[in-house]
Amino acid sequence: MHLDVQDLRNFYYRSAMGRAAQKVVRGQVQRFWPEAAHQTVVGFGFAAPLLRPYLDEARRVIALMPGPQGVMPWPAGMANVSVLCEETLWPIETGMVDRLVMLHGLETSEQPSALLEEAWRVLGPGGKALFIVPNRAGLWSRSDATPYGYGRPYTLGQLEAQLKRHAFMPERHTAMLYQMPSARRFWRKTADVWEGIGARFSMVMAGGVLMVEATKRVHAPAGGGLAQKVRKPLSVLKPSAEPVLGRKPGRSL
Repeated sequence: MHLDVQDLRNFYYRSAMGRAAQKVVRGQVQRFWPEAAHQTVVGFGFAAPLLRPYLDEARRVIALMPGPQGVMPWPAGMANVSVLCEETLWPIETGMVDRLVMLHGLETSEQPSALLEEAWRVLGPGGKALFIVPNRAGLWSRSDATPYGYGRPYTLGQLEAQLKRHAFMPERHTAMLYQMPSARRFWRKTADVWEGIGARFSMVMAGGVLMVEATKRVHAPAGGGLAQKVRKPLSVLKPSAEPVLGRKPGRSL
């Protein structure tokens, strides 16, 4: 079940813990995609906080927000680019998207397969997507104080397997949000320290959020090319049991 857009806005824009989470996740998105010049960048779910760095350079930025969640105007003080849409029927032509970011969309969807099919449809050939979900092994998926505590958390293997079943090819992945999901002053002041420790010792520490970059996979045609029928094949190439005319048996040339 999707969270309400007002709750998501209050978390990411009005709470210290939400602003810290936004900073970490958006920073990782920028490390994966440092630029998006002349590209169409689309976010689904509540990905708006992650799209701001691309507003100036991208050809087009669209923030899709599903009906059960609700929509808010975004960005503040600028021309609105947010759109209310059906969860599995986006108002975007097939193959028009270069970059797609999904945050609070997949884990809260009641139709994850249909949602991934729609994401695959709108991506162009070679298009890339970032899927950001709660980590089943992390602390953030166990806390109701954050949006990551709702919906279905994933392990890395579960997420990559689901993407492969829907014709996505996972390429890179990372984890983040090693800080505690707490509003206490001590944890807020030491948040950057925990992120640094977690990045160094990710093999023993579980980040609260997983991010997987995947590419749209287009299947090759089933046949090896168009079959061409020769209308008048050369008969000399065919084996024949009949004697060659104009030649008498028993005489040599």
